[in-house]
Amino acid sequence: MMDLNQITDTIIGCAIEVHKILGPGLLESSYEACLLFELKKAGLQAERQKPVPVVYKEINLDCGYRIDILVEDTVIIELKTVDAFKAVHEAQILTYMKLARKQCGLLINFNVTLLKNGIKRYRL
Repeated sequence: MMDLNQITDTIIGCAIEVHKILGPGLLESSYEACLLFELKKAGLQAERQKPVPVVYKEINLDCGYRIDILVEDTVIIELKTVDAFKAVHEAQILTYMKLARKQCGLLINFNVTLLKNGIKRYRL
């Protein structure tokens, strides 16, 4: 079984492979589908568009929030195709991590020249 660092290293490697082939400039959904393919090819269990439960006191809210990709039931991947990360992107992944009770998240922006400049890792 892989530890968290091995999982995130594999995810980042898969994202770099997708970016190397596709480059920047496509829709987020294109990168999502290709990254899911690469993750599964690498032997990781990955789910796309996983619902995020929102619970307020004793009320379960169906707000339609979805994690782009959940890997090995531990790492949340939130994909973006933006000019630059903004505070709202960080707030989004941190909130998803809290609501889904996951300790690790990767915010990946495919709209960059060099993908390593578009990856941020978060831990709770």
